[in-house]
Amino acid sequence: MRFSLCFLALMAIGSASAERLTLDRIHGDPALAGPGMRKMKVSPDGARVTFLRGRTDDQFQLDLWEFNLKDKSSRLLVDSRVLVPQENLSDAEKARRERERTASLKGIISYSWSPDGKQLLVPIAGNLYLVELAKPDSARLVATGAVLDPQISPKGRYVSFVRDQNLFVLDLSTGKERQLTSDGAAAIHNGEAEFVAQEEMHQVSGYYWAPDDSAIAFKRYDESKVPVARRFEIYADRTDVIEQRYPAAGDPNVAVQLFIVSPASGERREVDLGSEKDIYLVRADWSANSKALLFQRQTRDQKKLELVSVDAATLGQRVLITETSKTWVNVLEEPRFLAKRNAFLWVSERDGRRHLYLHDLDGKLLHPVSKGDWGIDGLLAVDEKAGRVYVSSNKDAVIDKQVYALNLDGSNADKPKRVTQADGWHDVSFSRNGEVFVDTFSDPATPPNVSIRRPDGSMVGWLERNELNESHPYFKYKSDHLPTEYGTLKAKDGQTLHYSLLKPYKFDAAKRYPVYLSTYGGPGAQHVARKWGNNFDQYMAQQGFVVFRLDNRGSSRRERVFTDAIYRNLGKVEVEDQLTGVEWLSKQSFVDAKRIGVFGWSYGGFMTLRLLSQASDKIAMGVSVAPVTDWQLYDTHYTERFMDRPQDNAEGYKQSTVFAHADGLKSNLLLIHGMADDNVLFTNTTKMIDALVNRKVQFELMTYPGAKHGISSRAGQLHVYSYIDAYFKKNLKPETN
Repeated sequence: MRFSLCFLALMAIGSASAERLTLDRIHGDPALAGPGMRKMKVSPDGARVTFLRGRTDDQFQLDLWEFNLKDKSSRLLVDSRVLVPQENLSDAEKARRERERTASLKGIISYSWSPDGKQLLVPIAGNLYLVELAKPDSARLVATGAVLDPQISPKGRYVSFVRDQNLFVLDLSTGKERQLTSDGAAAIHNGEAEFVAQEEMHQVSGYYWAPDDSAIAFKRYDESKVPVARRFEIYADRTDVIEQRYPAAGDPNVAVQLFIVSPASGERREVDLGSEKDIYLVRADWSANSKALLFQRQTRDQKKLELVSVDAATLGQRVLITETSKTWVNVLEEPRFLAKRNAFLWVSERDGRRHLYLHDLDGKLLHPVSKGDWGIDGLLAVDEKAGRVYVSSNKDAVIDKQVYALNLDGSNADKPKRVTQADGWHDVSFSRNGEVFVDTFSDPATPPNVSIRRPDGSMVGWLERNELNESHPYFKYKSDHLPTEYGTLKAKDGQTLHYSLLKPYKFDAAKRYPVYLSTYGGPGAQHVARKWGNNFDQYMAQQGFVVFRLDNRGSSRRERVFTDAIYRNLGKVEVEDQLTGVEWLSKQSFVDAKRIGVFGWSYGGFMTLRLLSQASDKIAMGVSVAPVTDWQLYDTHYTERFMDRPQDNAEGYKQSTVFAHADGLKSNLLLIHGMADDNVLFTNTTKMIDALVNRKVQFELMTYPGAKHGISSRAGQLHVYSYIDAYFKKNLKPETN
């Protein structure tokens, strides 16, 4: 469960000056963060940067732009409304966007460069266009029919895509389309990633091109043994009965196969995935010379992951690396093969922290590239000529994200050189050769600005300066923007917990204020970060609340001893740590301990219910949105990673439910859920309703017709946050300023 980007419209905002910040303005146009950019990519020749940008009249309608590095000019390349005036998305595309947390977006959601840098592949509304950089106004329609996951082959000869659960290629030299599979239908899917792979393993594709265009490795899966979850999707004007193949914890998963197919001839061969069939095929990749296909195979219990090399000619195979854990092995990154050396880079948590290692092609460890009492987020780029690699990490501050340079020979493995200098949050995208990178930077007082820089951190130029001047959408709220304070507390086992705090508008140290505690609490997410803040937090502080966040044990970007504390009993240590934060708040002279409320969405919704169930004497009220209430109702890969299967941990599953603790729920509760949620199924909330009714607990309920997990429509987002705002004010009664 990655936190659904239900805050999509809320990210990157601020405060108030001549005007006060309002919920209507937060969800209005233009975006308060300024002209935001997505999917920044440096062209293959390094001459330009392309990006997606929302329109001034609709921040969620994305167009394709370019920035020319030579003359420092920007121009609109593709107007999405000209290309497709009215979008009609297939159900498969809607589901895919829900998995990718882009359900609220329209227009151009993704694009890719041709390897020669002369063309761009642009999918929109199920159609596929090729755009010549020299003539962007004459986009060429090359495929139709609800195409999914389009790609340009590495050498640029083909375009590939999935249509109707089958894999296709289009030869760009002849214009001929070839169907590479034909059995895709009903429960059979070719070239696609299954539900849990998309949702939990970060798989955005189910097929992988060889670097020389000679072959494609693709996943074929059969979901016929996955139980059917019959659920109602209730809309304003109709009710659809959906039969969704949903593998809940302990249930059968899809049966998966791996094939290699020739795009030229259509000949395909099956790769042996081993004698054990109940596995996860995490992903597949190719060696730099296209002679070896490498796939990652994870056991069902997720305690072992193997990197297997397959000879593309003979299909002979060998295991190169085996990762094991007493708790679980995280799915990390693909191997990164070096072009000038018979070796590859591999990310591992084998020593308790995430580090980078160099292995030879036989899998033998050559040396660590990074090491020490810190960990990397991931590998960003490799510059073999300079003998350097670039990684992102929070080495210098847990709440920050920075870029660091490491020597490929391991000589500075424990002393990386910091490239980005400003304290705060840097999201970075490198060019293929590592010679430049695009840096999106923000901190709590600085909305995201985008610069282009060299590997030493020096400036090439601004892509988007985004200064908070009089022309900025947020300027009129700037003078009332409230600063974010950061600090640490100690968990019961002595580990460090990071928190953030906003004090109310016109703060008076002699007064006592109510608390808006925002929680997520689940693995794979960091809720406390030094970056441009969430506008709803800023709004609530301006409404008279102390706004508090805390990252409990289990949260991401930390060492394994911190994350593994949740193993086999979800909710136990997370609740302990959040209550450590509540106890600290209660001791502050400016906090009214009788007016503390909690809000959470998804895993945060689960945490809200658990906190109210176990600490109604300390927390006066809560708002729980789209909560998991019983982990046997959630999917296999996520749940079993932390809990094992229900049949192997019956007591852990029992104690991890909300229901095992619900007798203690006495505080005021608002329960919210989308009525078409296919991630955290609505059944979680109906079971909670039944439990509360049987316990004679009064509560409020809000359901949203047709809404998925993120309740992502603009009207839905405005309504849900207006409801949360009103519920907090009604129950905790902050002073108005």
